[in-house]
Order: sequence, then structure tokens, then C-alpha cells
Amino acid sequence: MTDEVVQFSKTENVARICLNRPAKLNSLTADMLQQISVTLEEVARDSTLSVVVIEANGRAFCAGQDLTERRAILDGARIDLGDALDVGLNCIVKQMAALPQAVVCAVQGGAAGAGANLAFAADIVIAAQSSWFSQPFSKLGLVPDAGGTWTIPRLVGNAKARGFMLLGEPISAQTAEGWGLIWAVVEDSQLASAISDVTSKLSLQSAIGLKLTREALLASQQNDLYAQLDLERDYQREAGFTPFYREQVRKFLSK
Repeated sequence: MTDEVVQFSKTENVARICLNRPAKLNSLTADMLQQISVTLEEVARDSTLSVVVIEANGRAFCAGQDLTERRAILDGARIDLGDALDVGLNCIVKQMAALPQAVVCAVQGGAAGAGANLAFAADIVIAAQSSWFSQPFSKLGLVPDAGGTWTIPRLVGNAKARGFMLLGEPISAQTAEGWGLIWAVVEDSQLASAISDVTSKLSLQSAIGLKLTREALLASQQNDLYAQLDLERDYQREAGFTPFYREQVRKFLSK
């Protein structure tokens, strides 16, 4: 599968989706997006999986949209970018949000535009120390997409989101961590082991518990306090009846 632009593998209860256009900095094409979407469909149906890792080969995570696919506009063609989003990135971000599994993202090198927003859509993002993130849409006269205008303000607040998106200047991994855009920054040589450590910890947790927690966090973006308390009650009821919880209680009391 080394020639595939998206590589997919499963080891026990961990799935790995790897962007594989290193010579093009893993810039996104329609074919790549279609393959990612099909892969996410397969992951969603696999009840044996509890964690999904999104990663990339080469010196960059993802340079965003491959603009060579937009070359036709130079000859006067009209390309509907809204339609392209509906069948591509928007579909993928929705699929990621709806996954029953936790999503972990490993970032090395640059993560620009849609590439950055694809990473921010994950539950846990770990970045190499030398990596960076950018929202260069304004420099192209475009609007941040792949959920960026929804995700980023909720992670960093309105002021930082506006500056980040309107200026289009890159920020370091350390700044992204300080702002709360990502979970952690590690030495470049430790990225793989840090991802392995996180996935190992998640793999030991209840798949149902992880799923319900992700759903509760997503719902909290729209719910008021009373609605969220009711949702927590209902989800806690479901989680409390699982064999996993019963076993953890037994282990605790046996100490």
C-alpha cells in the first residue's frame, strides 16, 4: 500500500489513517479526500476499534488544498468551491465528529489551511516541536473551511481566532499549545512514541465511555446548562450499566 495516497492499517483496536503524498507535502486532492471518507466509513462500522490515529508521511503533515486542482480557473473555468467542500472536507469533518472512536492526530512539519483544521477536528493533537500551523485563506481571498471558523474560536477564543485567521500568519507548535489549540508538543524524535503512549492509554478505556464523552462534549457546544445536565444523566446511566464500569468498581474495592 506504499503507493496509495492514503494508507490504512489496523493493529488490535487501533486504526491508523496516514496521508501519503510526501513529495507534495500531503496537499489534499479530491482523490485523497474520497479515500479518507471511505476509510472513515470502514472505521465507523468496526466495533473492535476504540482509537483512530490520523498521521502523515514525510516532512509535513498537510499543506492544505492542492491548488493544482484549481488550475482550470486560470483559463476562465468556474469551479464551485462550495460543492467541492460538501463532497470532500465537510463530509470528512462530519464523519470524524460522528465516529464512535477517539481520534488522535500526529502533526509534524507544516499544517496549513484545511490541513490544520483537519488536525484541529481531532480529539487529541500532539505536535512535533518544529511543527507549525497556519490559516492562509485570507491571503488567497478565501474563507477558512473544514470547520475552522467553528472549531478555532471555541478552542482559543474570539480575539486570537480573528487574528490567526485574518492575518494568515503561521504560529509555532508551542504557541498552538499555549493557546489551547492542541494537547501537547513533544521533541520531534519523540512524536511517534508520544502517539503510541496516548493510544495505548485510550485503548485500555471503555469504548462506550469514550464514545459517550465525545458526544457529550460535542452537544455541549449547543446545550444550555440544564440540557447538558440532563444529557450527562442519561449518558451516565448508560455507562453505569456497562461491564467495564462494573469491573473497575470490583478492582477498586478489591484493593
